[in-house]
Amino acid sequence: EDESEEEPKLKYERLSNGVTEILQKDAASCMTVHEKFLALGTHYGKVYLLDVQGNITQKFDVSPVKINQISLDESGEHMGVCSEDGKVQVFGLYSVEEFHETFDCPIKIVAVHPHFVRSHFKQFVTGGKKLLLYERGWMNRWKPSVLHEGEGNIRNVKWRGHLIAWANNMGVKILDMISKQRITNVPRDDISLRPDMYPCSLCWKDNLTLIIGWGNSVKICSVKERHASEMRDLPNRYVEIVFQFDTEFYISGLAPLCDQLVILSYVKEISEKTEVECCARPRLDIVQPLPESCEEISSDALTVRGFQENECRDYHLEYSEGESLFYIISPRDVVVAKERDQDDHIDWLLEKKKYEEALMAAEISQKTIKKHKILDIGLAYINHLVEKGEYDLAARKCQKILGKNTELWEFEVYKFKEIGQLKAISRYLPRRDPVLKPLIYEMVLHEFLESDYEGFATLIKEWPGDLYNNTIIVQAVVDHLKKDPQNRTLLQTLAELYTYDQRYGRALEIYLTLRHKDVFQLIHKHNLFSSIRDKIVLLMDFDSEKAVDMLLDNEDKISIDRVVEELENRHELQHVYLHKLFKRDHHKGQRYHEKQISLYAEYDRPNLLPFLRDSTHCPLEKALEICQQRNFVEETVYLLSRMGNSRSALKMIMEELQDVDKAIEFAKEQDDGELWEDLILYSIDKPPFITGLLNNIGTHVDPILLIHRIKEGMEIPNLRDSLVKILQDYNLQILLREGCKKILVADSLSLLKKMHRTQMRGVLVDEENICESCLSPILPSDASKSFNVVVFHCRHMFHKECLPVSNTVSPVQFCNICSAKHRGPGSAILDIKK
Repeated sequence: EDESEEEPKLKYERLSNGVTEILQKDAASCMTVHEKFLALGTHYGKVYLLDVQGNITQKFDVSPVKINQISLDESGEHMGVCSEDGKVQVFGLYSVEEFHETFDCPIKIVAVHPHFVRSHFKQFVTGGKKLLLYERGWMNRWKPSVLHEGEGNIRNVKWRGHLIAWANNMGVKILDMISKQRITNVPRDDISLRPDMYPCSLCWKDNLTLIIGWGNSVKICSVKERHASEMRDLPNRYVEIVFQFDTEFYISGLAPLCDQLVILSYVKEISEKTEVECCARPRLDIVQPLPESCEEISSDALTVRGFQENECRDYHLEYSEGESLFYIISPRDVVVAKERDQDDHIDWLLEKKKYEEALMAAEISQKTIKKHKILDIGLAYINHLVEKGEYDLAARKCQKILGKNTELWEFEVYKFKEIGQLKAISRYLPRRDPVLKPLIYEMVLHEFLESDYEGFATLIKEWPGDLYNNTIIVQAVVDHLKKDPQNRTLLQTLAELYTYDQRYGRALEIYLTLRHKDVFQLIHKHNLFSSIRDKIVLLMDFDSEKAVDMLLDNEDKISIDRVVEELENRHELQHVYLHKLFKRDHHKGQRYHEKQISLYAEYDRPNLLPFLRDSTHCPLEKALEICQQRNFVEETVYLLSRMGNSRSALKMIMEELQDVDKAIEFAKEQDDGELWEDLILYSIDKPPFITGLLNNIGTHVDPILLIHRIKEGMEIPNLRDSLVKILQDYNLQILLREGCKKILVADSLSLLKKMHRTQMRGVLVDEENICESCLSPILPSDASKSFNVVVFHCRHMFHKECLPVSNTVSPVQFCNICSAKHRGPGSAILDIKK
């Protein structure tokens, strides 16, 4: 199949039932379509009324010869018929109303007024050599009048609203029935074609748009109102050709389809055998009109019965406006074309094996499709993918298509098993809502266990343990481990299975053997601390950091003593544990601090000195002994100083380390004059040490003491620079002192001013205040009498006579409550007299 083939726009079916019977004995000559029924005329002069399925509902014997035209009004209650022997009949299908007339020439066309059912529209036209209008007048008599003659036979006529369009040998005319004026003449393009063999096709798209097809030319004409200023002696309407284009073949019929056009074409071709021109299958094209051309939307060749013998005039195209139904009439066949619906679209996609598009179309239109089911399309799609070998895609589509249908899931799994593709579907099996039978999952797991250990391990991790019988799978894994006991993948998977089965002890053993990172998670999650009491060394060997953190976080479950005991033979691990414990809490492992001195000295000397500084429980003598044995100078110095033997410590720095800067730093830390004296005595005969002292001693010891002791003539490196630094340090000290003095003076002055402002403020004395000595109101009840009150700055108040007599020479009195001896908040007083 050509994958690029476009989907047809229309679908076709033969009109059968009664039509089949008619055309077996007779031939179709014309047909007209109403929304309720069809009217078919034959070569033997019969008119049949048919339902839309082609069943005969009524039959009329009109003439012994060919029926040329059938016309119906819009109501479908009145019919006009004309025949080759000149007979014209207009009659009511449901009334006794009837008109009969026989002319002396063949009548090719008849058209009743679209509103013939109304009494004031009882009109129809006939066409032979003349175009005659019949109107019913007074006394129900029919009055004929000639609308046109003299240009050959009338070949076609179409009546819409107030406009009649007809075609004769010269062209197409349009008559306005209101003004009784002919408003246009559209000449035919190819006058070489016989008009009887290649008749004109007319079709009204709406009340003002006429479509003309003649030969291989198409014109779309629009009837427009003429502006009043342009009328003069012209009709009040005119026609404008809005689209005009040529087709590849001769036109047998036209019909509108929205803004597109349906064209029935008569085709001739050269026979490959005889090389003679012959009739080919007619074509039904859908085109999009453009101003001077057209765009072909679709084209279908129709296999009608007897097409080899037909001419252009033998084909007709009729249509039902409301339903987009198109009827292709030929002498031996009637074919119905209709727009394809969503079911037809899905049929075409399935036929082209475009299953995914078909499934998508069905999902979008699931409420409107009648023929197809989404599930059936989906299952066909899965089968198609399996046939193509696209097993993974087929399995992935199962999720969407099968949904929660467990029976279909199980059926598909068995189908995948038959073709050896269980692995492909394993990733997509449902695990929750729905859940399949355990046998299904076990079958898939066994498939992987036989051929793909990694895939088996992945499924065990991803699938919940309740999907399958855990005992069966464990036994299967154990059986495989007998063949390959060191297979890490199987061992790890077995540990996971034991975990699902809550056999945590066995899982832990495997994890520890494998040194698997999940061992700590397993212990925490399932509280397996009782199971690891004798496995601490294994855990520490695997990951000492994680192991120590876990043990320290769970001291209540595994004690410090138990851990230290288990690690007794592994001192390096014991040190890691005790070091981390000390970092967390300096006091918890105090009983092991003595042991830790040796451990630090052996495995971690950089942390020995910090440990000695931070620990308050380690025995200093033991520590000093170990450090002296190992000649750890810095640690020994620290221990000597901590034990109060600063002189020995300083001596060790000077003699062992010979580091004057460290010695000076040590002396600064001790802040002991005698130590400085020892340092100076030791350094006095060593010029480099003197330089170091001169550079650093200035802020702690008077440099003059050192300078006086330097022997005359001793050469001291960088002496000048050292003396300059001493002077600069001294100058800096002077500047600092002066700066501090200025700050102190400024602060003192500021505070003095603040105190003065505070003491200058008034103090409120009222009836509520009391004497702090006699506890009576401070103010007398009789304000006219004189009184003396003493108010201290501490806000305590006294009657003057209640204050004790001062024994001092100073006249200043003090608050008995706040201060009796020292000047303070209550020392200054306010004396109120009246």
